[in-house]
Amino acid sequence: MSINNAEIKNTRKLYVESYGCAMNFADSEIIASIMNEHGFVNTNDELEADVIFLNTCAIRDNAETRIRERLKHLRMNKKSNKDLIIGVLGCMAERLKDKLLEEEKLVDVVAGPDSYRDLPKLVAEVDDGGRAINVLLSREETYGDLNPVRLNTNGVTAFVSIMRGCDNMCSFCVVPYTRGRERSRDAQSIVKEVVTLFNDGYKEITLLGQNVNSYLYFGGGQKKEFKKLTTEEQSEAIDFADLLEMVALAVPTMRIRYSTSHPRDINEKVVRTMVKYNNICNYIHLPAQSGNSRVLDLMSRNYTREWYMGKIQMIREIIPNCGISCDIISGFCTETEEEHQDTITLINEAKFDFSYMYKYSERPGTPAAKKLSDDVPEEVKSRRLTEIIKTQNAMSLAKNSARIGSIVEVLIEGNSRKSENDWMGRSDENVVVVFPKANEQKGDYVKVFVERATVTTLIGKTLNQ
Repeated sequence: MSINNAEIKNTRKLYVESYGCAMNFADSEIIASIMNEHGFVNTNDELEADVIFLNTCAIRDNAETRIRERLKHLRMNKKSNKDLIIGVLGCMAERLKDKLLEEEKLVDVVAGPDSYRDLPKLVAEVDDGGRAINVLLSREETYGDLNPVRLNTNGVTAFVSIMRGCDNMCSFCVVPYTRGRERSRDAQSIVKEVVTLFNDGYKEITLLGQNVNSYLYFGGGQKKEFKKLTTEEQSEAIDFADLLEMVALAVPTMRIRYSTSHPRDINEKVVRTMVKYNNICNYIHLPAQSGNSRVLDLMSRNYTREWYMGKIQMIREIIPNCGISCDIISGFCTETEEEHQDTITLINEAKFDFSYMYKYSERPGTPAAKKLSDDVPEEVKSRRLTEIIKTQNAMSLAKNSARIGSIVEVLIEGNSRKSENDWMGRSDENVVVVFPKANEQKGDYVKVFVERATVTTLIGKTLNQ
């Protein structure tokens, strides 16, 4: 039986590779959904793919360097498949735009975070002999009407995107330029997606946004300050605490997490909502970036060290056992040794459970790159980062060691990375827990008695062992 061209197109295989933050991994599921609707079939094998998309990150220079090296490797695949189409999507695509098409012909398609609906058309343009680009940013796009295709899922945990973009304009950050302004997704579409995941057997979801606490939906979706809404809009508006409550009530036996929170927008209403519902996990990711107020001002974070610590105190008073993690940058522009030490003392004062810690990486086009001198020598940045990591590791070990002898409830996510004889899961406070297998199944909740602790992990056994 002969196969016409349309049928051949419908047998093409798509391979998506994700880099960077959880938002990118969630976006990859949107990309797969759009492409599946146009006849593309997902594959986990890049060698059998007809279309390869790299969904990229631009937050640091080394992230872009990794992707460029990956593109050079993928170009070799074209020797065995001359019709292979390679696309760079996401933040790096938005930042570099048509420069990517000009670089050694490594890329056929370039698409920014708001252009994914256009991907089938862009692929078709390449089929016709061209190279294709769409990096237009949108003030309305949320992809809220799409049903994401869960890629590389463990069947237990899933991401749900609730908003896109960022309005904070931190001086070091490219996100406002690569993902555009904030816009919030229809609350009912979020609840619907969460309920669907619950009905499909998922046990935990993470609500995602560049700044989830600034979520505000009032019908139009475009974010405004609450005080700038009309009286009618205010009466209909749903803020993040309202959304948390809606989701908690819709799936009362499903764990709920969220990320990321900007310190300026985390508030008592959100924290008290967490206390009100047992299925909302006691964990908050609250990036500080620096422990020094002058550096925070240069970063355009719009708070001081003291104000930030006030937020930590508020959280601890309402949820004493709340897990709190942080983002920290070492060696920001003009940072002195004394200011670096302020970051060290912040870790000890705030008692973060863990942190994501990085050297400052100047990003072209940001206010810091335009107005500030990246004057901290690389070796000084590295040394300061090492000191920050050492301090945080000591704090993480102390906090985990204090849990020895306690009983924690763990949601089993899958095998431990080190042994198929052990399960791995996370506690309510987002601490990794490893324990020997018995009769449990992936997706079960179990009580684990903690016997040992490392910097990153609690190790124990279930109560019936």
